Parts: sequence; C-alpha cells; structure tokens
Amino acid sequence: MQAFSTIPVTVFVLTRDRALSKPFYDLVLGLTQQSDGDYSTVYDLNGSELHLTTVKDHKASVHPVLGWAVTDIRKTAMGLVQRGVSFTLYDGYGQDDLGIWSSPDGSSKMCWFADPDGNVLSLSEG
Repeated sequence: MQAFSTIPVTVFVLTRDRALSKPFYDLVLGLTQQSDGDYSTVYDLNGSELHLTTVKDHKASVHPVLGWAVTDIRKTAMGLVQRGVSFTLYDGYGQDDLGIWSSPDGSSKMCWFADPDGNVLSLSEG
C-alpha cells in the first residue's frame, strides 16, 4: 500500500450555489481553475485538488474546512481585505484590529474568514 503521506490530498468544499462561490475562489483567493463540470469545479492547490462541490441543502460548519499556512499573515490578510474579505471576530479571543489571534507566546497567529456559503477558511503563521 502506498503511504498516504506521499499522496496529494483532495479537498472538498461544499456549496449551495457554485455560480455565487466560483468568483470568490477564482478572483478573491486567486486559485487556478483546472476544470468545471456538472457537479464540481476543480482548483489546483499547489499539486493537490480542491473540489468546489454543489450540495443543494449544504449548511456550513462553524469549524474551519480549509486553511493556508502563510509567511506573513498580516500582509496576506490585508490583501484579502482589499478584495472585500471580512475577518471573523470571536468573543474572548483577543484578536487584533484585523482579526488576527496570537498565541500567548507570540509564536503562532491565526485568522478566520468565510466564503459565500459561510464555510470557515483560515490563515496561519508560525
């Protein structure tokens, strides 16, 4: 059996309305679309695939479904804000003005935002 650690990952993000969600993934996030079929739009995620899949009655989870590790979270978040993204503020997290949470020792940072369906996406640094 092939080791799972050597196989590219396929990620499924569900949407009620792909026509509404595709511009977000195409233009806001800047993902490269590989194909667009009857049931999903496939994007390249650095060698892995993201399938934006239509599910009529989809209800978004309150937990992140997809995240990116970035080298400069503040710069990346500010770039997304310029593209119309609003970051989620959670009571009691002590996030900064942009919505970035820092671990108590300052070694890790995270922030969260939603796609048009309310799926929680994240950025992390550290």
